[in-house]
Amino acid sequence: MRRTTALLASACLLALGALTACGTDAVDAAGPDPTTTTTDARDDPRPVVLTTFTVLADIVRNVAGEHVRVESLTRVGAEIHGYEPTPQDIARAAGADLVLDNGLGLEAWFAAFTTDSGAPHVTLSDGVEVLPIGEGSEYTGAANPHAWMSPSNVHVYLDAIVAALSDLAPEHADVFAANAEDYGARVDALRADLVDDLAAVEPDQRVLVTCEGAFSYLAADVGLDEVYLWPVNAEQQSTPRQVAAVIDEVRDRDVPAVFCESTVSATGMEQVALETGATFGGTLYVDSLSQPDGPVPTYLDLLRHDATTIAAGLTGSTSTTTGDR
Repeated sequence: MRRTTALLASACLLALGALTACGTDAVDAAGPDPTTTTTDARDDPRPVVLTTFTVLADIVRNVAGEHVRVESLTRVGAEIHGYEPTPQDIARAAGADLVLDNGLGLEAWFAAFTTDSGAPHVTLSDGVEVLPIGEGSEYTGAANPHAWMSPSNVHVYLDAIVAALSDLAPEHADVFAANAEDYGARVDALRADLVDDLAAVEPDQRVLVTCEGAFSYLAADVGLDEVYLWPVNAEQQSTPRQVAAVIDEVRDRDVPAVFCESTVSATGMEQVALETGATFGGTLYVDSLSQPDGPVPTYLDLLRHDATTIAAGLTGSTSTTTGDR
């Protein structure tokens, strides 16, 4: 079977080789996740699971343990919404035993990608209670794709991962289930800590203000309202009208801190902070992990970093000025 998929991968690569290469950002973002093992695939008998981005790869690794080789299609720091797969990506997918995607429209390119690669796949968000994208976009009313940012929803992802891996390697099904249970407990503990930390925030000030509306699920999980410059799609920059509307909201509710995501420009949000006197509370992570020596090398680190940053900003326990960023 590996020989067959390797031949298919070569055929896909040759067929697509004449196409114009993707943009520089897409090429830079592609390739194995730096946290994957360096073992040569030819010497590794384990099944290969390919995820669409680094956050999913890390969650899957925690469930798979040593029994599956897990890779991320995109590198750390990549913007997943508008990613453009390369011929090399299609070749990697054709050689994988399973591809896992988030779904909910996050990977708009994914349907064509799996058609070209012929790879079997599972969508991990199936079964999530979906929240809609807010007003201010052509996507208004569609499913908000950032469901993994809810610690509660992660259990849906874990169930899907356990089922998919158990089908792939049934001899290790008990290990996958036990790993998922342990991992879910750690995620729940992080959520409980954030709820406790936010208990002191005044009701009118319980607002999470970010650049993109990527925190709907997390905000709902911990009892925060959500305000943002744009609802979805990080390629869109904030307009003067959007900035003015957020400024009014921050002033009206006396919000103590505002935030922005790591993969987009914070210029608009820094203007909001300057105009309102709110603190720029720091950078939040959503779509990508960091390098191993960075602030969020794992998904648990991402949740912990975001929870700590949000709680510190809204409770005023620390401050980060726009100039410190």
